[in-house]
Amino acid sequence: MKTNVKKLLAEYCVTALFAVIIAFNYILFIVPNAFAPAGLTGIATMVQYKLGFSIGWMTLIINIPLCVFAFFTVNKELACKTLVFCVVYSVVYLLLQRLNLKRFEYDAGGVDTIYPCLIAGIINGVSYGVFFRINSSSGGTDIIAKFVSKKKPQLNFFWVTLGINLAVALASFFVYAERGENDEFMYNYRPVVLCMLYCFTTSLIGNLMLKGSKTAYKFVVITPHAQEIEKEIMQKLRRSATRLKGEGAYSNTEREVLLCVVGKHQVLDFQNILKDYPDTFSFMETVNQTIGNFQNKK
Repeated sequence: MKTNVKKLLAEYCVTALFAVIIAFNYILFIVPNAFAPAGLTGIATMVQYKLGFSIGWMTLIINIPLCVFAFFTVNKELACKTLVFCVVYSVVYLLLQRLNLKRFEYDAGGVDTIYPCLIAGIINGVSYGVFFRINSSSGGTDIIAKFVSKKKPQLNFFWVTLGINLAVALASFFVYAERGENDEFMYNYRPVVLCMLYCFTTSLIGNLMLKGSKTAYKFVVITPHAQEIEKEIMQKLRRSATRLKGEGAYSNTEREVLLCVVGKHQVLDFQNILKDYPDTFSFMETVNQTIGNFQNKK
């Protein structure tokens, strides 16, 4: 019981820590370069750009009702952690606005804006990866997407999020337009491209975080030489295998099936073992993460 309480407390602390990091991320890399990031926070960023109403206050206005909604409809723990994130993020952001951090801001001045966009996306991607692992979120789009996915499982979480982010990217095309010499609006595709790049970077890094470091490869081997192959696997690779019974659908011939998970550095060695055995068929699959007693041996 005490372990569970400590673990939960640690997860709340991690959520608060990343709320501080993301507040700095917005102040230093996103806001100075006039582009809207993904999700509902992207809407808050555009509101601040146009009306001067702080992202900190807008985040609270958007997310507090969403957290209450999520508490009753999605997941209570997720809602509570998200509320902690939103409060800490908003307070820190409002405090940072009062400080003079101009000398620390990465303002590309409209030139090479891709760099602060990439930095911001990487930071946010790491945050997303951590949040998903501890059943937390940064609010906004995450809550909406999870609710929709829960009610309509056929709608993939990714596609719901993508739809909202595309709407933000499209809106940024008009929001960040500037008046020209003839008092006509000059539209610019740069904020749209930066928004899309930010979304892509965040998703890429977040997915890498979710996959974890224990990636591996699974071999399924159908062979009449199961014992010999098992022996070589144990001697050369220091791995074991699981043996199953199989039967060919066409030939009705019994075959033994071996399942073996190896590290990425052992794939070639495993393939070389199989080359020595005729009448052997095998295929390989990527394992995103292994759980339990598995070591990536070189």
